[in-house]
Amino acid sequence: MLSETKKPTKKSGRHILKLASFLIKRTLSNVKRMQNHRIWLRIHKYRFQHEIKEKREMMMMMMQGERLMEEVAIIGGLIGVQFMAAGNAVLMSFVMSLGLKSLTIVTFMSPATSLLLSPLAFYSERSLWPKKFSSKLILRLILLSLGGTTFQVLMLKGMNLTSPAMGTAMPNVAPGLIFIIAWIFRLEKVNIKSTYSRVKIMGTMLCVVGAFAMSIMQSMSTNAAKEDATLVHYISDPTAGDVFDKQKILGCIYLLLAISLLSSSLVLQAFIFRDFPAPISMCVITSFLGTFITAAFQFIEDHEIKTGLDVFSARNLIMYFLLEGAVNGVCISFSSWAIKKKGPVLVSMFSPIGTVCSAIFSVVTIGVTISVGSYGGMFIMFTGLYFFLWAKGKEEDIEGSGGKQGEHDIEKPLLE
Repeated sequence: MLSETKKPTKKSGRHILKLASFLIKRTLSNVKRMQNHRIWLRIHKYRFQHEIKEKREMMMMMMQGERLMEEVAIIGGLIGVQFMAAGNAVLMSFVMSLGLKSLTIVTFMSPATSLLLSPLAFYSERSLWPKKFSSKLILRLILLSLGGTTFQVLMLKGMNLTSPAMGTAMPNVAPGLIFIIAWIFRLEKVNIKSTYSRVKIMGTMLCVVGAFAMSIMQSMSTNAAKEDATLVHYISDPTAGDVFDKQKILGCIYLLLAISLLSSSLVLQAFIFRDFPAPISMCVITSFLGTFITAAFQFIEDHEIKTGLDVFSARNLIMYFLLEGAVNGVCISFSSWAIKKKGPVLVSMFSPIGTVCSAIFSVVTIGVTISVGSYGGMFIMFTGLYFFLWAKGKEEDIEGSGGKQGEHDIEKPLLE
C-alpha cells in the first residue's frame, strides 16, 4: 500500500516564508555591508592618497625652503666675504704704510691661517678626507698654493708700480676670465642658441663693464683736485705726466698676470673638490704650503726673512697676524665652500662687489665722496649680476623639471 504524501500545512508554510525572508534580509544586509565596505575603502584610499599628496607637498616646500635658505646664505656670505676682504685690505694698507713689508705679512699670515683652521678641519671634515692622497691631488694642491701666493706677490708689485685705483679695478676682469676658462674646461654650460646662455654672457659683460666704470669714475673724482693742482707742472714738463712709461706698463702686466692666476686658481679648486671635497682642509694645506713659498719669495727678493720686529712689538705682531689669519681663513674657506656648491663662475661674479665695499670704506674712513658716475657703474654692475643669477636660476628650474642640461653646471654641486 502506497504511503500518502503529506500536504503542507499553514505552519510549515510560515516557516518557509520566514526562512526566505531571513535569507533575503541576510543577503541584502551582506550586499549593503559590502557596499559600505567598498565606500569605506574608497574613502580610506582617498584619504591615503590625500595624505601622501600633502606629505609630498610639505616635503617639496621644505626642500624649496632649504634651497632658498642655502641660496640666501651663499649670496649673503659672498657679499660678507667681499666686505671683510675690503676692510682687511684697508687695514693691510695702513700697516704697510707704517713700514711692515707685504711679503712679511703674507709669510706669517699663512701659518696663522693654517693653525687656526686645523682643529675645525679635523673635527668637521675628517670623514671627507680621501683614504690616500694621489700624486695628482698633491700636485694640484701645490699648484693651487703656488698660484695663490704668486697672485698676492704680483698684485702687490703691480699696485706699487701703477696705483691702488688700478689694482682695485683690475680684479674686476676675473668674472670674464673665469667664465671663459670654465667654458673651455666644460665646467660652465654655454649654448649660444639658448636664451639663458646669452643672458649669462650679457650679465657677465655688464658686471665687468660696470665695475670698471665705477672704479675709473671714482678714481677720477678722487684725484680731480690733485690733477688741477699739478696741471701747471705737467705743462712745463710734459714727460712728468706720461702714463705710458715702462714702469706702469710693467705694473699692468703684473696685474694681468695676477688676475689670470686668480682665475685659474678658482677653476682649479673646482677640479680639486672632486677628489678632496673639504674646503677648510684645503685652505689649511694650501696656507701651510704657502708659508714656505712666500718665505722663498722674500728670501730671493730681500736675501733675508724679515719678521717686522723693527716696526712693531712681538705682541702686536702676533695679534695682527692672528687677526689676518682668521679673516683670511674665513674668506678663503667660505669661498671654497661656495665653489663646491655652485661652481667657480658664480663665486667670481661677486668679486666686483669688493670695489663697492672699497668705495664705502673710503667714504666712511677718509670722507671720499662717491660720484654720480660711480653710482651708474654700480647700477650697471648689479644689473649684470642680477641677469646672470636669473639665467642660472631658470636653467636650474629646467634641470629640476627633467630638462636635459650639461654635465657640469655652476648651479649644480660638483660632486653629484
